[in-house]
Amino acid sequence: MNANPPTDHRLTLAEMVDALVVDGLVDAEEAAKFKQDRRYYKGDTHPLVVIAEQRWKSLLPPNRVLDLDGLTQWMAKWCGLDYLHIDPLKINFAAVTDVMSNTYASRFRILPVEVKPHEVVIATAEPFQRGWEAEMAPILKKDIRRVISNPDDIARYQAEFYNMAKSIKGAMGKGDVTGGVSNFEQLVELGKSNKQFDANDQHIVRIVDWLWQYAFEQRASDIHVEPRRELGIVRFRIDGVLHQVYQIPMAVLNAMTSRIKILGRMDVVEKRRPQDGRIKTRTPDGQEVELRLATLPTAFGEKLVMRIFDPEVLVRDFSELGFADEEAAQWREMSTQPNGIILVTGPTGSGKTVTLYSTLKHLATPEVNVCTLEDPIEMIEGSFNQVQILPDIGMGFAEGIRSLMRQDPDIIMVGEIRDLETADMAIQAALTGHLVLSTLHTNDAPSAITRLVDLGVPPYLLSATVLGVMAQRLVRTLCPHCKQPSGLRTEDEDAWTALVSPYKAGKPAQLYRPAGCLECRMTGYLGRVGIYEIMPMSAEIKKLVAGKAELARLRDQAMREGMKPLRIAGAKKVAAGVTTIEEILKVTPPMAELS
Repeated sequence: MNANPPTDHRLTLAEMVDALVVDGLVDAEEAAKFKQDRRYYKGDTHPLVVIAEQRWKSLLPPNRVLDLDGLTQWMAKWCGLDYLHIDPLKINFAAVTDVMSNTYASRFRILPVEVKPHEVVIATAEPFQRGWEAEMAPILKKDIRRVISNPDDIARYQAEFYNMAKSIKGAMGKGDVTGGVSNFEQLVELGKSNKQFDANDQHIVRIVDWLWQYAFEQRASDIHVEPRRELGIVRFRIDGVLHQVYQIPMAVLNAMTSRIKILGRMDVVEKRRPQDGRIKTRTPDGQEVELRLATLPTAFGEKLVMRIFDPEVLVRDFSELGFADEEAAQWREMSTQPNGIILVTGPTGSGKTVTLYSTLKHLATPEVNVCTLEDPIEMIEGSFNQVQILPDIGMGFAEGIRSLMRQDPDIIMVGEIRDLETADMAIQAALTGHLVLSTLHTNDAPSAITRLVDLGVPPYLLSATVLGVMAQRLVRTLCPHCKQPSGLRTEDEDAWTALVSPYKAGKPAQLYRPAGCLECRMTGYLGRVGIYEIMPMSAEIKKLVAGKAELARLRDQAMREGMKPLRIAGAKKVAAGVTTIEEILKVTPPMAELS
């Protein structure tokens, strides 16, 4: 590329098509016909957008369709500039929108994307339009580095970034509020001003709406709104990993929290104790989504976490959740028994709730009465009778089971067995002909039995009622668009041995590694899947339980009968190219030696 083009101009459609022909990507005859058709000269539409709509296949191997991202990357090489995919999670909106006005950015189709001490990075889709650079350099008093980005992304994020910044500035202009009296460090500021933002102010409404839509687009499972001393922080959990999204002035953050609490029917005035609430809303494409709200008083104010529940998880098949065929068959056999207790174990965030809801959804036919006791109710489902636990008024899990027993239930789901009283009531329900599903927090399946014994449950009752235990974890799955074979190098073989040792298992045919692409936001992972350890209560295991056998003997017997530990279940996912060894080692407990 000529670093100083003779004229400062916008790209033309003919110029781009000719360049693609010269680089051997497009057939010359087809390009000539295209250039003669005046329908494609669409006013102010960027040439690359028009070309991408043709869905031409590149003449160069691997002959991919020339989509807009691919064309933008090609143009970056063609003009000698770096390509940048705009990732909103990595951009400081407040800093970049202070570089220039929205009007100026729109006029030149540019967008500031990073501000450094001595440099400003500005994305453009017009490499030869440089007049603005000479105007901005003396104003910014910093070096300007131009990068090429997707023209549609530039247009979209121009609107989003500047509208967000405008809303925050507009909210701040309503008054110089500190936070709220719940923040100890802010007490000294109350003499200066005690104005409060209106949670229904249109600026605050727009910020909250943007936050939710942004979270839905980014596939977030949780939104964290966290107060700090001077600036509040918003973070999204995506595929199990937290990402900081934005820093918001504390005054605006407090008003946002109040707005969300109002919508969740929570007590806005009460800031000293934790509260729970829920909101049902819609994604931009019209899909209903539920958000579960939880506040917590901290040193700097109220922290708010919103957990996002996708109703579609309730209609997923077991194979979509990650069950292998053998595991799905075992789980169905246990969950279709007329009575007994089934336990699901794992830490918080391991997918236990989704597994139980999906199972109940399959079991909840018109012929049976399915009742749940939850704290809190995670998702509203019309085919269950869901009961919220309220310990403040004496409605705990044990009292709830006692009440449900008079409601003619067939299947009871108890959110969690936390104490002996709840365990006793669950066992009584199982003994009197009901199927009971519940959760425990243990590392693996055999530990659930010893945990209940430790609570004080007589072993003979466990032997008589427990049908089986399943432990589970969630692991990130490799992005199918960019995962790459890594080959079985020495270090891979060593890692594989460490993963499956001491259990006897073969080597995988091929290991894969994460690469990173636009689909997975350059992380190499896209979505999560479950791995499962299922321990049915065989006659031999029941004998060991009734005889008060130690955990090691229970685990040993279960493995001899075919129970696959979590790491082996994970190893199968690795061998199938679904995830990586590192992911499995990160989330699963070490395996015990076989005796």
